[in-house]
Amino acid sequence: MRSLYKQAGIDTRYLLIGFPVAVIAFVLLITGFAAGVGTTVVWVGLPILATTLLLARTFADTERRQLPEVLGRPVPRPRYAPAPKDAGAFRRMVNPLTNGQSWLDLLHGILAFPFAIVGFVFAVTWWSGTVAGLSYPLYGWILYRIPGNNTLPSLLGLPDLYIADAAFNFAIGLLFLLTLPFVLHLVALLKAGLGRALLVGVAELQERIEDLTEGRAAAVSAEATALRRLERDIHDGPQQRLVHLAMELSRAQRQMGKDPSGAQHTIAEAILATRETLDELRALSRGIAPPILSDRGLAPALAALASRCTVPVEIDVQTSERYPAAVENTIYFVVAESLTNVAKHSRATQCTVTLTRVGDVLLLTIGDDGVGGAHVAKGHGLSGLADRLRAVDGEMAVESPQGGPTMIVAEVPCG
Repeated sequence: MRSLYKQAGIDTRYLLIGFPVAVIAFVLLITGFAAGVGTTVVWVGLPILATTLLLARTFADTERRQLPEVLGRPVPRPRYAPAPKDAGAFRRMVNPLTNGQSWLDLLHGILAFPFAIVGFVFAVTWWSGTVAGLSYPLYGWILYRIPGNNTLPSLLGLPDLYIADAAFNFAIGLLFLLTLPFVLHLVALLKAGLGRALLVGVAELQERIEDLTEGRAAAVSAEATALRRLERDIHDGPQQRLVHLAMELSRAQRQMGKDPSGAQHTIAEAILATRETLDELRALSRGIAPPILSDRGLAPALAALASRCTVPVEIDVQTSERYPAAVENTIYFVVAESLTNVAKHSRATQCTVTLTRVGDVLLLTIGDDGVGGAHVAKGHGLSGLADRLRAVDGEMAVESPQGGPTMIVAEVPCG
């Protein structure tokens, strides 16, 4: 986190530089817009307006480059639609007129002028008050000795002494210094808020739409992968066992009259196969919708997963709240798949699973002391987990160098 006064320096630069830039932008854009609108009837105005909008885009890009430092986070740049490839010279020239963001850039260049004035005045006033007040003891004695000069303390009824005058002005400078980072940041945020609304608001919306689209695609992909895996598991497991069970029962039926003891042995094997099939179906059903998760929550469900893992697992769930079903299911399946990978590939002797809530985010950490080499590239098991997390706006990071250890960190919004 930036210190207050480092941020104050950033805000000061933003407000001081913003004023002359805003003056230049206001003069050029107002002039260009007025000239363009006034001459549109004779077609000359169209290229003038287009040039003005391109100029507005330049000023807007200058503002966008400064916004991340003031707002404390990156901001996207909007995409300006280019002219069609087969467009003529005139169509290419007036293409900025067809971009809605270009008009927002122009509007910002005009409206930012009064905000820049206010920001400049506050920056100059607070820095002047700070410097003049704190340095007053160095030069104040000159002012104090001017005949007929009434000092501020004397006007307020305080003793007419230089030490009182110096202390009073120093206190004012100290007050300006203490409030400077807060006042300047508030004013800078006010000016930057206008820039964010007009210059990056549409881009943020487009980015959000793209994230939602990717999240939906990831959810569909994760669901399709899970269904294919379930279909394969059913085909390779219970379905084959049931076919074998049907054959065994047919054999027992044929043996019933000729070889009753052989039939009993066959039926006993069929009963054992039935139990094994039921166990496998229960395991598959836990992967679809584990009842313990919906009934008792994450802590018991994750503990049950740990108990079935062939590698010793230490579970530390530091939250007992219930969360939306999509969130709990995602956490459960991420842990389940990760423990499966640990058991199959890691050659680990110990695994840890930690779940904590930090603000509006559930932080899941899974670590093991295995051989490493895990990653989220397509075609690997962890890529499906990344897709499942993206479906609920979550993220996953994997650190798994060759030779280990492996650390998987997943963040899932829960607020």
